[in-house]
Amino acid sequence: MANHKSALKRIRSNDKKRLRNRFQHKTTRNAIKKLKELTDRKEADVLLKSVISMVDKLSKRNIIHANKAANLKSKLTKHVSAI
Repeated sequence: MANHKSALKRIRSNDKKRLRNRFQHKTTRNAIKKLKELTDRKEADVLLKSVISMVDKLSKRNIIHANKAANLKSKLTKHVSAI
């Protein structure tokens, strides 16, 4: 167990950040699944914008790697354009 006040605070703040990161990542994954299931082009275009924004935020906060974000955005855009 940690002996210093700063170490205890670091443990608390890391737990908060970990939970927030997990929530944001899971929410984005669910949005991606929902986008892949859509068959209507207009709905897909609207959802694509929000999903790309979510992916960019994850990438900016280093929750996912920048290249993974780029690959996801590319695949999703390709998928929506094929609808």
